[in-house]
Amino acid sequence: MRPMTVTSLAGAVLGGVSAAAAYGSVSKSSQLFGPCIYRGPGRRRTIALTFDDGPSEGTLPLLEYLEKEGVWATFFQCGMNVRRHPHIAGQVAAAGHQLGNHTYSHPRLTFKSRDFIDWEFSEAQKIIQFETGIAPMLLRPPYGFRWVGMREVQYRLSLLGVMWTTIAYDWRWSADYVAQHVLAHTFPGGIVCLHDGRGVNPNPDISTTLRAVKKIVPVLKDQGYSFEIVSDLIHV
Repeated sequence: MRPMTVTSLAGAVLGGVSAAAAYGSVSKSSQLFGPCIYRGPGRRRTIALTFDDGPSEGTLPLLEYLEKEGVWATFFQCGMNVRRHPHIAGQVAAAGHQLGNHTYSHPRLTFKSRDFIDWEFSEAQKIIQFETGIAPMLLRPPYGFRWVGMREVQYRLSLLGVMWTTIAYDWRWSADYVAQHVLAHTFPGGIVCLHDGRGVNPNPDISTTLRAVKKIVPVLKDQGYSFEIVSDLIHV
């Protein structure tokens, strides 16, 4: 076997580091960049519906439907959107739903500096708390991409990372297909990722999300499921 040179050894080490970073960035179960969960223990027939990228104008009819059905959910909000719609963010909190931190401007965090990542979560935390009176206890990175620096900001802000067991692709698929996908991948303790915004775009069309939710909730109720916020779901 040909002996490994210093150059080839360095390349192998860098390749291994890159592979580990890539895995840690996107793997739902990875703890490399900070404490994170993607499901509950599943000892109760409950799931958590979560909504990213809000608040938006479309959040209001969603809130009305969730209230009518007695469904609790967790909303991972972007600081920029909370600043744009503080009254809607406040209505989410007042309705009893859980708030989470989804950064200020919804960027991809991979390869960003520690200072950039710290500012994105810190600014969102500050705005959400100022506008709603509630300090989030959870965070979710945009696109599910984590990176170096998140662990430090999670500890400093006392935030638990939350990924998902099922992502609904409600920004891409039809309502029927979204509902079929979610229902086929639902199990006790599952966390479903939907969206009540589209990044930080103003006035987004989330009608597909609302139609899908109206298809999902009745079926899951018929199957004996109830709905919890993430913090309740993960408790035994």
